[in-house]
Order: sequence, then C-alpha cells, then structure tokens
Amino acid sequence: MNKKQDFSAYITTMGIHGLMGYVGSKKYCFYDLQLRNTKIIIDGNNLYHRLYFELGLDLICGGDYHLFTDIVHKFFESLSVCEIQAYVVFDGGCDISDKKLETLKQRAKEKITMAHSLSKGEGGSVLPLLVREVFIQVLEKMEVPFVQCFAEADRELVVLANLWNCPVLTFDSDFCIFDLKAGFCPLNSFQWKNIVTTKVENECFIPAKCYSVQQFCKHFNNMNMSLLPLFAVLVGNDYINLPALERFFSKVHLPIGNSCHSGRKHVRIHGLLHWLSAFVDAEEAMDNVLSYLKAQDRDAVRQLLCSAMEEYSLSDTVNLVQFFQKGIYNSPTAVMLRLPDWVQRSLARGQISPLLRDALVMRRLFLHSQVEDMKKPSAHLITQPVRRVIYGLLVTPTNNLEESNRRNEHPVKTLIVEFDRLEKNLRKSTLEADTHWNLAENISLSSLPEASTEIRLKLLLDTLEVKTTVLASVPLAHRLSVAVTCYWVRYADPKVKLHHLKALLMGSVCGELYDMFPTAEGNSEDFLYVHEQLQKIIQGNPRQKVPNKEDLHIFCQWQCCLQVGLHLNQLLCTPLLHPNIKRLYSGTLVHLLCQKLKSSSLVEDLFNPCPPLKTLYQQMMEAVLLAVPEDCFKSRTLPSAHKSKMGKKKNRNVKSKEEAPALENQPMYEVTNRYLGLMLDE
Repeated sequence: MNKKQDFSAYITTMGIHGLMGYVGSKKYCFYDLQLRNTKIIIDGNNLYHRLYFELGLDLICGGDYHLFTDIVHKFFESLSVCEIQAYVVFDGGCDISDKKLETLKQRAKEKITMAHSLSKGEGGSVLPLLVREVFIQVLEKMEVPFVQCFAEADRELVVLANLWNCPVLTFDSDFCIFDLKAGFCPLNSFQWKNIVTTKVENECFIPAKCYSVQQFCKHFNNMNMSLLPLFAVLVGNDYINLPALERFFSKVHLPIGNSCHSGRKHVRIHGLLHWLSAFVDAEEAMDNVLSYLKAQDRDAVRQLLCSAMEEYSLSDTVNLVQFFQKGIYNSPTAVMLRLPDWVQRSLARGQISPLLRDALVMRRLFLHSQVEDMKKPSAHLITQPVRRVIYGLLVTPTNNLEESNRRNEHPVKTLIVEFDRLEKNLRKSTLEADTHWNLAENISLSSLPEASTEIRLKLLLDTLEVKTTVLASVPLAHRLSVAVTCYWVRYADPKVKLHHLKALLMGSVCGELYDMFPTAEGNSEDFLYVHEQLQKIIQGNPRQKVPNKEDLHIFCQWQCCLQVGLHLNQLLCTPLLHPNIKRLYSGTLVHLLCQKLKSSSLVEDLFNPCPPLKTLYQQMMEAVLLAVPEDCFKSRTLPSAHKSKMGKKKNRNVKSKEEAPALENQPMYEVTNRYLGLMLDE
C-alpha cells in the first residue's frame, strides 16, 4: 500500500520558468506604446539587476559602483525628460509562509556555481555585494519616490498600478498572469536610451512594448483569466519537479500546435494554455487535473495548488498610495508580529535591509555569494562577531530583557540560521545572537531610537573595535568606512598587507574626484591634473581577466565588513554619517592600484599635486595605522622563521641595499618613528 506523500517541500511560485521567452516570441501579446506624461511603477529589484548586467560592468573585482551610479542617473533623467514620474517598489524579504525555501536554496546554489565560474575567468552573472545599496542611494539623491515592501512586492505593485491606471516596468514573468489595466512593459523592450521627439508637438517619448493579458487570453479561445494562476502553478511546479504533477503531464494529451520547434518548455506552455482554455473556471480545471492523479494524492495536491494560487490574489495587500502620499505603510503581517512602528517605517524607507528583516522575522537569511577564492572559507566569516551583535539587537524583546534583568540572568539564547558558501556548496549553519549590549544598556529593538547618540555610537564602535579618538581627524563622511577598514585589517584572512590597505584608501580618495572637481574653488587645475594622471594609469594597464586570488578574497572581506557596518549603523539610527558607497570602492581600480603598489610605492605620489586629496589620504591612513597593532604589517613581511640562517642573512643584505632608495621615496603621509619600520618593510 502506498504511503501518502508530503508535497510541502516542492511548493514555489517564484517566477514562471520559460514563460517570458514564450510570451516574448508572440507579437499578439503586445502593442506599441509611446511613454510620456505618465506615472510608471518600476520593479526595483528587476531594474537594478538589468541595468548592471546590460552595461557590462565588472562582475569579478567587486563592482564598479561609480559607473553603475552614472547609468542609473541617466536612466531616471531619460524618464524625467519625457515627464514620466517613476515610483520604484522593492521586495523587502522572504514570504513568512516559507513556501519558497527550496527555490531559495536552489538559487543560492546556482549563484555559488556562477561565482566559482567567474573566479576562473569564465561566464556567470553574480551581482557585486552592494549594488542594491548603491541603487537606493541614487534614488534618494535624485528624489525618486520608492518603497520597500514588507515581503515580496508583486501584489502590492499590481494594486498600485491599477489604482493609478499606469503601466508597470519589469521583466518578471509573474506579471504575465496578473490582470494589469495598463499592462506591463518588459525591460528588454523599454528603449530609454532612444528618446524620440515628435515633430508636431515637440514632445519627447520613450518607445516601448506593452503586454496585455486580455490579448493573451483572447488568443487562447478567450480563455477565462481566472485560469491563469492555475496555469502558472502547474508550469512552475514542472520547474521544481513535483512528482505527482508529472503523472498528470505524462497522461494528459496537450495540443502541440505550431510550437513543436520551440523546445520542450515552450511546447508544454503552449499545450497547457490550449488545454485549460476549454474549461469555464479554475475550479473545473483543477478537478480535471486531479482526476489524473492517484486518489491518495489528490487532497494534498489540491491544498497545495490552492495555496500556491493565492500568490496571485490581490486581496489583503497594502495600499501603497498611502505610503507615497502620506508616508504610511501598514503591513498586516508586521502588525501581527508586533514589530515596533519605527522598524516598520524604516523597512518601508529602505533603511533596514531585507537581510536584517529576514533575520528579524524568519530567524533565517541567505548571505550573498561573491566572486572570491572558493578554496578558502567564505568571506562572510570575518563579520560573524558583528552579525551576532546585529542579531542580538533584532531579536531581544523588551519583556524578555526586563525579566532577565530582574532575575539577574541572561535572556534565552536565540539562534539565527544562516545559509552561506562552504567551498562550492551551500551550507546551513546557526549563529547565536549576542545580547550582552542589550543587558548592559537595557536596550531592546523597540527602545533603540530612544537611546542616546553616545550609547548608539559606543555600541557601533565597540563592535568594530575602534576608539572614538582614532576617528577624530577623519572627515565625517569617511568615519564609518575607516572604522570598518580598521576591523578588516585586524581580522582578514589571508592577512591584509600594506599594499592592500594603500590601494583601498587610494581608491576611496579617487572616488572623491568626480564630486569634488566641479565645485572645487581655486584648485580646479590640480583636480584636473590628478584626474588626468589617474586616467593614464587606468588606460595604460589593461584589466586582468582573473585577478590575484588572494587579493580577490581580501577585498571581498572588506566589502563584507562594509556591508555589515552599514547595516549596523542603520539599525542604530545612524550615529555615524552614512557614506556615499560609490565613492568608497571601484573594484577594477582598487585591484589595479594593488598590482601597481606591489612593485612601486611611487603610485602614491598621484595625490601630491592636490592638497585636499593628499590630506584626505593622510588622515585615513594615519587613523587606520593608529587603530591596528603596532606590528600589524611588519610581522607579515618578515622572512619565515623556518628559513635557514643563510637565507636570513641574504634577506638582511638585500634589505640594507634597499633602505636608501626606500627612504628617498617615503610615502607622502607623515609617519612617526613607530611606523617607519613597517613602511620600509613594504
């Protein structure tokens, strides 16, 4: 006798595999659109992926954020020229029902595989770690309205578009299923770079294609649109291989039509649509689907299909009009979970990342894959202690804290599940939340905004192990990144060498060039000269296909440190100024400077003609050197202890010959005798 199967692990409705390719080849689904003088709702997650990948920006060295910023600016400027008012909507975290956990795991595995491929100089598409944060900073600077939903944004986005009767811009196949009054424009046919000016009205518009679900259904015998969610679930379940439904597909006769040359997936999509069009509604169609299954499986499969189809229901969604007009975002789920009001507001404004939201709500998160040395432990390992503090702030409720203080005991331990890379595999592990700060200062998540700036700043800097005095001479805009850099130098593995630190800080200073040059008074020639010299360095040194693996891993760890530093600073209501990320890191440039510095310290002379840039470099370098142990770099350049005495003598002789030129070409920042030795070692 067959046992009743548990199908819950197979459920997902994350995208409809193959549908965009199928629909894109059907001209009857689309009509031409001249976009101007209108609102448009933009799928934010789709857009920043599309813009970064289509520009061909760096995917290996950790991202060229300044170039990405430029393209985002140009995109929204094009909309503005055509008087198109954009409203950007982001996903905010995973569905709390956990329906999509298996697909999340599968996608995480695929990202690890692609990151490994990229690390070998082969193909792949893995976004650099901080692209989303950079994108949001551009929206804020350009004053483009945006919202981060509490969970996935599709349904809330559809409701908003229908209320405003305006199109949606996306490349998500789920939008082929929703009944959008004004349709949606696929990103690949949205010609924002080719603005057209009309001869008569002298107005500008963006040419686009617009998908119409009505035209789509009309082609399939005027199919009832209520059948589309069932179609989406059946096709989606083929993607995740639900065994019970394979029985249905193996027994049912699906019309082949003219799609026999299009591949198995498109044949199945085409046949299933024609087959479903014969039914009056979804209930009748589902009964017919279930009739092909074994009797003992039918109830379970019906329940799961109905649950998955609810993802396309527009009931109980948040009215985003309230947010864009009044700044009010009330998620029923957040209310049910009794999240503090300030947390809900911060989530909606994008001031708390989806990673932290998942840790708070799901007690689980997926750490993003990076292109790193896959033979070494994950670059995220360096930030475990910081993440433990973040988790402690997120998950300790006020009543638990008060009760523990009364009894003079520790709160109940809370474990957060993390999915991260272990070599080329996905690994699940747990990390205990660190609540010592909560006990010491009587801080809970709800009371965080009420804590004094001094306490919040102390918590931030103590977690990063940096003293306030170290940052005193550093400009406000760079204090957080310098604090993060100090932490990175202490704990990176492999160890940070001096040329790594120099390259990173030089890259940050170069990031100031584009912003400082247009407004610099009396120094424009100096800034221009430095910019020209920098371009000569870049153009004279072609990009390496595959950077040095050790350098790659070390700089990946710095980005991990910056990411958690940004998250902790935001969670603590920004006791330090939030830095402009595009200025801090350009992966291609940092790796190039690193290679140049390995052979000569003369590259540091780049800033000599420009006192403001030279001073900034000095301030950041001196701060880091004051914060780290005295022999932090020196010990990493001495000969190994196991070398022979003859080898040691040879090294000493070589060093003595090099000391004179090294003194002549000392780095431009002033260094006390305490650090003179480590500079010469380099």
